[in-house]
Amino acid sequence: MEMEIEAEEEQVQMEPPKIHRLDDSVVNRIAAGEVIQRPVSAVKELVENSLDACSSSINVVVKDGGLKLIQVSDDGHGIRYEDLPILCERHTTSKLSTFEDLQSIKSMGFRGEALASMTYVAHVTVTTITKGQLHGYRVSYKDGVMEHEPKACAAVKGTQIMVENLFYNMTARRKTLQNSADDYSKIVDVLSRFAIHHMNVSFSCRKHGAARADVNSVATISRIDAIRSVYGVSVARCLMKVEALDKDPSSSVFQMEGFISNSNYVAKKITMVLFINDRLVDCTALKRALEIVYAATLPKASKPFIYMAIILPPEHVDVNVHPTKREVSLLNQEIIIEKIQSVVESRLRSSNETQTFQEQAVKPTPSCQMVSSNDSNRNPSPSGSKLQKVPVHKMVRTDSSDPAGRLHVYLQPESCGHLERNTSLTAIRSSVRQRRNPKETADLTSLQELIDEIDRNCHSGLLDIVRHCTYIGMADDVFALLQHDTHLYLANVVNLSKELMYQQVLRRFAHFNAIQISEPAPVKELIVLALKEGNLDPECSENVELNEKIAEMNMELLKQKADMIEEYFCIHIDKDGNLSRLPVILDQYTPDMDRVPEFVLCLGNDVDWEEEKKCLQVISAALGNFYAMHPPMLPNPSGDGLQFYQKRKPFRNPEERLSCSTGDDVMTENEIEHELVAEAETAWAQREWSIQHVLFPSMRLFFKPPNSMATNGTFVRVASLEKLYRIFERC
Repeated sequence: MEMEIEAEEEQVQMEPPKIHRLDDSVVNRIAAGEVIQRPVSAVKELVENSLDACSSSINVVVKDGGLKLIQVSDDGHGIRYEDLPILCERHTTSKLSTFEDLQSIKSMGFRGEALASMTYVAHVTVTTITKGQLHGYRVSYKDGVMEHEPKACAAVKGTQIMVENLFYNMTARRKTLQNSADDYSKIVDVLSRFAIHHMNVSFSCRKHGAARADVNSVATISRIDAIRSVYGVSVARCLMKVEALDKDPSSSVFQMEGFISNSNYVAKKITMVLFINDRLVDCTALKRALEIVYAATLPKASKPFIYMAIILPPEHVDVNVHPTKREVSLLNQEIIIEKIQSVVESRLRSSNETQTFQEQAVKPTPSCQMVSSNDSNRNPSPSGSKLQKVPVHKMVRTDSSDPAGRLHVYLQPESCGHLERNTSLTAIRSSVRQRRNPKETADLTSLQELIDEIDRNCHSGLLDIVRHCTYIGMADDVFALLQHDTHLYLANVVNLSKELMYQQVLRRFAHFNAIQISEPAPVKELIVLALKEGNLDPECSENVELNEKIAEMNMELLKQKADMIEEYFCIHIDKDGNLSRLPVILDQYTPDMDRVPEFVLCLGNDVDWEEEKKCLQVISAALGNFYAMHPPMLPNPSGDGLQFYQKRKPFRNPEERLSCSTGDDVMTENEIEHELVAEAETAWAQREWSIQHVLFPSMRLFFKPPNSMATNGTFVRVASLEKLYRIFERC
């Protein structure tokens, strides 16, 4: 009996399993898992759709590595209302109609699977508006169909797609993607690649809730500028342009241009950004071929940075070979790779042969009261002898990563470009000097005496610091950190900018461009305002009458001298006593207009109009003080300064006043004057930008520091590498 049962079981097992049709939901979810493999796959598909929509700005917001939220917003042409019902169905697309269209496809999307796949593994919401519509529409999708009719809503130009709870119904996939940091870095990498290729589009990518974007590129016409803004200066300065072209139909037809790193670039892994017909793809064979070239030609730089854009006839590219469109198939791929490999090898060998290496020598520091005697006793090497190797404790340390932002710009401003670029840069600087320092100054002996005094009083040690220092950032509201040689200095930017402006006024005497004031300011009212600020009791009637008389007298005096101060200093006061024009002392810099009353009062009160030299000196000094980069009037909202922007709550009864006096914190609410804070943040950010990008570059070109700055605290040395080295040596 047992043997019969076993025979029946064997017979059952040998029967072939029955084939049955899978449910559509299972089929669609399997297909979705192939197309949307990770959150970065969804971001890539959505960004490509935005690019196909002719967008000029694409913004991406990600939460928990894309598992909780992916939001992609663009300013493209939008989606028609009539197309919304089938938008997320499988194989619905506007990119092609017949299979033959694939032979000439130029758009990045064509399958109509991306949005559909997302709806099967996530919750998708689309908000869109097209040109000419008064309002937009918002609709949610699930499993390829609309969950409700499109709802009218307010919308900005373009389309916004939100993908929430990605892989909520695929437990195994979601568990393997718990490392959100890793997935977010992949998203940032993809956006960075798009940003350097599509230069005419602005990209941004940030984490949900973060104030700062991790990718923030703006439209530009220079590829190297795009690379610099995304990957940093340290990468961009080490790149060389490479080009290849073949028009022979019998072998291959293609055009390639890009940038490759030279021997100065060292990294732990290769970075290869490859676009074929504007499509971001991977090509393992080409990547491996270029790695071999670098390993053979530049062994120390065998992990290069490579950007390449290859253009081929559309009929020579098969884009339909991978679910995520990550790979393509090329006609004559081996020949194309071989020719690109040959061009890159030739470019690397030529750059390697012409490369020069400079040994760094420490220059003797000119004597100065701030520098110790040991620093001034460095013996220069004898003439004709080889430069001695620089000791470790005297090497200049810099930060090679050069990240964006203050306190991080440690690299010396030296160009890695070719001789032609250096020559053109020299020519540009020369023309700038001629424009900013015209030789045809007014023929005034007193003016020349003032300029000669500046030259005679120049401190050579400080001049070397100013010419060759590196700006690091602001240490506080007044002092900036500078690096010079192996030393770190604090520099008072108010004193520096005041003296620089004074010197520039004298050197640009009678040759100023003008700042036009949009609404001319009455000189009399400005002087009254300045006097009121200086009075202890401004409401006193006697003070008010006295201020009015002083303001009237000063206004009449300035109206009499209007022609002179306009001709020499470009300060225009009209016949009605209104201030309407001020001089441009440094290009790209406008003074703080809150200090105009103080400046006008100084012109009227402090100038000796009888003695020419003293008159010119006082007016120039007044302009220098007015244009100096003082801290803004509004307190700095960062840190403790934020308390000045808290709203005050009035007392409603004496008990509240009494409770406040006993220490209860009733008077101050937690609410902040946000508009005032925004205004203050803008003012402080603009000042810091001007200090870094206007003040210090101008100082390197024009400034001659006076001897007094060596002892009055304008420059303070706070660290010396040699002394720090001795301390660490003892440890």
